Amino acid sequence: MSLLIALGLNHQTAPVSLRERVAFSEQALPATLEALRSLPGVEEVALLSTCNRTEIYALTGGDGNALVEWLAANPQDGGHARTPLALHDYLYRHADAAAVRHLFRVATGLDSLVLGEPQILGQVKQAWAAARESGTLGNRLDRLFQHAFVTAKRARTDTRIGANPVSVASAAVRMAEETFARPSDSSILLIGAGETIELTALHLVQAKAKRLLFANRTLAHAQELASRHGGVALPLTELERHLAEADVVFSATAARDPILHKPQVAAALKQRRHRPMLLLDLAVPRDIAPDVAELRDVFLYTVDDLERVIEDNRRSRREAADAAEAIVDLQVARFVETLNASAHHGPLKQLRAHGEAARDESLAKAQQLLASGQDPAAVLQQLAHTLTNRLLHAPTTALREAAINGDIDLMRAAERMFPDKGPQHRAPTHTPLSEALDRQLHPDHATFPDRDDDADPAPQA
Repeated sequence: MSLLIALGLNHQTAPVSLRERVAFSEQALPATLEALRSLPGVEEVALLSTCNRTEIYALTGGDGNALVEWLAANPQDGGHARTPLALHDYLYRHADAAAVRHLFRVATGLDSLVLGEPQILGQVKQAWAAARESGTLGNRLDRLFQHAFVTAKRARTDTRIGANPVSVASAAVRMAEETFARPSDSSILLIGAGETIELTALHLVQAKAKRLLFANRTLAHAQELASRHGGVALPLTELERHLAEADVVFSATAARDPILHKPQVAAALKQRRHRPMLLLDLAVPRDIAPDVAELRDVFLYTVDDLERVIEDNRRSRREAADAAEAIVDLQVARFVETLNASAHHGPLKQLRAHGEAARDESLAKAQQLLASGQDPAAVLQQLAHTLTNRLLHAPTTALREAAINGDIDLMRAAERMFPDKGPQHRAPTHTPLSEALDRQLHPDHATFPDRDDDADPAPQA
């Protein structure tokens, strides 16, 4: 039987230095999903990779160890030597109902660095869409993700978990406001053009930032941001020329390797006559080389350093989070109940398929007889007779064998399926099931058809 597994690491279990080595870019997702799906026992798989977490959701015939080994053996290190990762001390693993609960909590924002943050639901939807487009998302995982979306929507509608949303971007701007480099007095450089930089720019405008510079590899994207928020657009190739102008730098790109290195920042500090710089690296993998922090007059922060700023938000939302947790509990119970019911649908599908096949074959034979000019009344009589025999042959045989073998459970189940309606509803020849079964043991008293009358002669015209 297949096992539903959720495994991964996040901001609570692993530092950014490890998370960035298992962060998969959007471009890498199709090949990564294909590789995961090809592992032994893996039937369906989806991958969620954000700045704060990398998680694999899979249906597998095994225990998920193959997924862990693959993740450890394939670090995302760009052109560097791929040294296998020691992940076991940082990984969490959930199975079945616990895996369902984990995804629902993630989608709702209950497992986020910023409690209730709205971006995570969009990221979960992107992970679902990528798996669907790659052909690694089957019916069961699809249903799981769809239910996660419903749960997240309900939690946000019925509680205040999403009220006054705080994002990593807003927390970073708030951190800047509490330092020497207040936005209203600072020239600020934003590197990148994605959602995080867009949100950061919005918060900086609200904070009345003195001057904004937008740098991006694609100049047109930087120009769009500068046009919307007011500021100057720069190609990334001119970053070094303008770095010294920045009192504060926010960086959030999808680059695999650092964009800013120690020599570049040291040169900028020299031009600034060592006026301090605040650098906030909001990217995973990191955009700013860690050794930049060794420079005097540089204050470098990463997403892991935002915990203090975010703690106030977490406390204020605790009551709403408790209500959202209750909704998650309810939805997990409903989904697991649905899964359990689905596990027993096999016999029902077989029964329906058997009935539909008997219907189609009998109807086709009747249509042939009508087309050949046979008497319609006789054809209908033959159709009813043949269809009855086909439908009852298998259950009659099974009940006869149950009577012979003493299978009381099957006999009682059949009695529940065909309860005694009372004398007023019974046909004259109807007998209780136990008596009918007894008669099955004696051919002279058989009352149930027990053969397939395919060989019955066609009615004569």
